[in-house]
Amino acid sequence: MPARLDHTIVRSRDRFAAAQFLTELIGAPEAKPFGPFASVPLENGVTLDYLDDDSERIVSQHLAFLVPDEEFDEIFARVRERELPYWADPYHQEPQEINHHHQGRGFYVDDPDGHSIEFITHTYVID
Repeated sequence: MPARLDHTIVRSRDRFAAAQFLTELIGAPEAKPFGPFASVPLENGVTLDYLDDDSERIVSQHLAFLVPDEEFDEIFARVRERELPYWADPYHQEPQEINHHHQGRGFYVDDPDGHSIEFITHTYVID
């Protein structure tokens, strides 16, 4: 059996604010405290565990979420309602656009700590 991701830690300046940013975008319940973390449950028991980091610079991470078309539309609507900047590409060269890679749709938005959050409707095919 291959390994299954159980959780990952995401460093933030304010763990509950960062978790709330994500949960509001994806329409999930608010994060729960778990030790020093604000824990966001995802599918299959995986959690994103936000941890306060008081260092001056938080290293940006990339978090990609595969979502069905209907959920993509809901998330994208929330991003547009909040007038958040978004991009079709990870390098921020295509502002306020979505991409259509691999027969799907996708876009990137930065969270308050500068982590790049990607939403895609079709997983990337690696040849």
